[in-house]
Amino acid sequence: MAEYPQLLHTVIDTTEARALAEFYRELLGLQYRQGDERPAEGVEDDVDWLVLVDPKGARKLAFQQVGRLERTTWPHHEVPMQMHLDFTVSSVHELQRQRERAESLGAQLLQDRTDDSTEPLYVFADPSGHPFCIFVAT
Repeated sequence: MAEYPQLLHTVIDTTEARALAEFYRELLGLQYRQGDERPAEGVEDDVDWLVLVDPKGARKLAFQQVGRLERTTWPHHEVPMQMHLDFTVSSVHELQRQRERAESLGAQLLQDRTDDSTEPLYVFADPSGHPFCIFVAT
């Protein structure tokens, strides 16, 4: 039987690795990989790579520190999106609750398509400007 590469995690470039990891950790209920936890208060947090895992320890997202990152201009194409993440929820009520959570964590609403009866969704930018969607799974 043939062996195929397996997806380990998705890596997101950012100029603020810890801040963006914290955003997604809170939004998705993930935790840091052992050794990537926040340092004690007063200890310098000079990170260039962080990994978030689910409760079973499976890697989900990683964050790579970069010196410069040009924010996408989506929905205009001067600076393309290049990638985005999709997340689903079970109901329109939950979609609204997650909008409030995402914005309270620092996400910016880019598009409101909750009036779409076949696939209500929100498009957000995370604190580093990466677009992500939350929509009702059908």
